[in-house]
Amino acid sequence: MEPTYCKLEIFIPETHLAVLQDALAQVDAGHIGRYDRCLSYSPVTSCWRPLEGTNPYLGAVGQVSTEPELKVEVTCLLARVDATVEAVKRVHPYEEPVINVIPLYRTSFAPSGPAD
Repeated sequence: MEPTYCKLEIFIPETHLAVLQDALAQVDAGHIGRYDRCLSYSPVTSCWRPLEGTNPYLGAVGQVSTEPELKVEVTCLLARVDATVEAVKRVHPYEEPVINVIPLYRTSFAPSGPAD
C-alpha cells in the first residue's frame, strides 16, 4: 500500500500562526473532503542552542533557549509535499524550521469536489 497523504508537523511561534495558515491554504494543504483550512495546533515548549555561524530568530549563539511554540499538524497530498514545505519555509521566521513529514497509510478522508 502506497501512501497518498502525509501529515506535516510544524513548530512555529504563536505570532506566526495566521500567516502559516494562509500559506498552507494557498497550496491546498489541510483540504479534507468538502472542508479546507483544516489543521490542529497545540502549545509546546521547545529548546535549542544556536551554534557559531547562525543568526537565530530567538536566543543567543552558544546559549540554550527555551521558548513556548505551537505544534501545527496538517495533512496534504504526498504529491504536493515539496510545494507545501516550500510554502512553510517562505513564512517561517527560523533559519532551520522543524517540519516533520509523516506518510499516512490510512485516512478517513478522500478529496472531493465542491459541494453540489
